[in-house]
Amino acid sequence: MRLDIGPWIGGACAAAVVAALTATLGSGMGLAQESGAAEAGKGSVSGLPIPRFVSLKSDEVNLRAGPGKDYPTQWVFRRAGLPVEVIKEFDTWRQVRDADGVTGWVSQALLSGRRTAQVLPWEVKQGAEVPKLELKADDSERAAATALVEAGVIANLQSCDSRWCFVTVETFKGYVEQSKLWGIYPGEIIR
Repeated sequence: MRLDIGPWIGGACAAAVVAALTATLGSGMGLAQESGAAEAGKGSVSGLPIPRFVSLKSDEVNLRAGPGKDYPTQWVFRRAGLPVEVIKEFDTWRQVRDADGVTGWVSQALLSGRRTAQVLPWEVKQGAEVPKLELKADDSERAAATALVEAGVIANLQSCDSRWCFVTVETFKGYVEQSKLWGIYPGEIIR
């Protein structure tokens, strides 16, 4: 929902109207306010944990300035499977953050519960050679490499034990240290 109060209300009165509407929407219509969502740990609409990681269903997902199609598109994600972090909920819209810290709103219909992660996305620098990482045959630094993947690649999370994750990247399988992935929380376990 967008509210245009136009030229009729200004200054302190407009601020009071916006504050009152925010409080009303936050308490009565499922808008998870930042402090409330962080404290509650559950989405006010879905009941699922906030924050949580999900992935994009489509190769084209609009990231909007607000929760609705009336809000302008700020960015277009073009990678199905890209992990994003849900940080707020409003009706059928989810505010998400990507590995670069970019935030915006996405329709829940374009999100999947399938868990994915990006390999070393913080190591990808424009104009520089892309670092590579070995997928390991076992959950040990000494294990043999099964494949070499580039930083920024999307891996499907099969399982994680809080230190190592077993992943698939296209047809390749192997273990990656959990700390080298964005799309899973430190200490998180996936079975």
